[in-house]
Amino acid sequence: MRKRLVFAVAAIVVAIGAGFAIKAGKGSAAMPASAAMAAQAPDAAASEVPLDFTPNEAAKPLQVALPQVVEFSGPLVAPNTAIVRSKATGTLLALNVQEGQRVKAGESLGRIDVSELQSKVAERAANLASVKTTLAQAQRTHDSNIGLANDKFISPIALENSKSSLESARAQVAAAEATLDSARIALRDASLISPINGIVSKKYVVAGEKVTAEQQVVTIVDLHMLELAGTVGTQEVGRLSTGMPVTLKIEGLDKPIDGKLARIAPAAEAGTRSIGVVVQLQNPKEAMRAGQYAVAQVQIGDATPRLTVPISAISSASGQEYVWTVENGKLLRRTVTTGRRDPVRNRAEVLDGLTADAPVLGARFDNLREGAKARVVAVATAATPKPLPTVTTTR
Repeated sequence: MRKRLVFAVAAIVVAIGAGFAIKAGKGSAAMPASAAMAAQAPDAAASEVPLDFTPNEAAKPLQVALPQVVEFSGPLVAPNTAIVRSKATGTLLALNVQEGQRVKAGESLGRIDVSELQSKVAERAANLASVKTTLAQAQRTHDSNIGLANDKFISPIALENSKSSLESARAQVAAAEATLDSARIALRDASLISPINGIVSKKYVVAGEKVTAEQQVVTIVDLHMLELAGTVGTQEVGRLSTGMPVTLKIEGLDKPIDGKLARIAPAAEAGTRSIGVVVQLQNPKEAMRAGQYAVAQVQIGDATPRLTVPISAISSASGQEYVWTVENGKLLRRTVTTGRRDPVRNRAEVLDGLTADAPVLGARFDNLREGAKARVVAVATAATPKPLPTVTTTR
């Protein structure tokens, strides 16, 4: 038993010694903390290699004129639109047009049962004939009384009474003629007639329905001229004037359409500080339809050269805009204030924060560090970073 205990203690001592030996071996091969940090840090020599940018990637700002573009949008409308309404109450006997059908001014669109109106016309015509008979009798009586008064057979008062009866009969004839004309007009207006040349846009009733006075029957649209009604800010309207050319991009059409600024509202809309403008465009082939969405652009000339950079060169962080420049062999981040922008030319005006001789990175690059060495070279090299892909944003 004692021998077993001695052997166990000896085994434990040997194991502890082996552990110290292994730990000592690991310690001799371990890397100091400073050396480990140095291994993880970029190579000092590599950090001295400058970033190379080509002239297409880093170019000096340009002095160019930037025409301003005032943009507004909205649906197209047809100003020459007519709503045909029923002028009488009755049953719609027939409606001879369909939606999309072309009609001409004066063309009959349908018929309404006008039996009641025809009866009124006949009644008032008979009434007119009656009062005309009364007028003729009053005229004969008065003419006779004039002769009798001259011969002193009747008194002047009797003559005045016959004159009054004659004037009353004339008034009754005039009133009867007016009521007959009114009935005839109502009968004529009961006919559904197209007031303009155009296309039937919508039907509101069908044959057999009972219609009332002023009820909508059909809408007719003339597409030969369309309008776009939009709004612009009060700060922009001062640059606009009627007659200015306008370019319109219309959904469904590949090519832009030319129009002109027709009207500008005299006052701003309450609460919005925006002013209404109307663009007219001719549509002789009726390729466009009312309701299509359109974006209008009015280009305003600019005769002043402005310091500009590519729009893609401008980035934003924490509400501030900035650009990257290459100055004195180093990358510098410059906070700038921008002005006008021309999306067509991809140029943005820089009002402050940039000089005209500092090359500006025209694209966005990843992991740029202010103060890093950089230079502009004729052709790309291995040290030329790759720009980030352009992201298209929709306003």
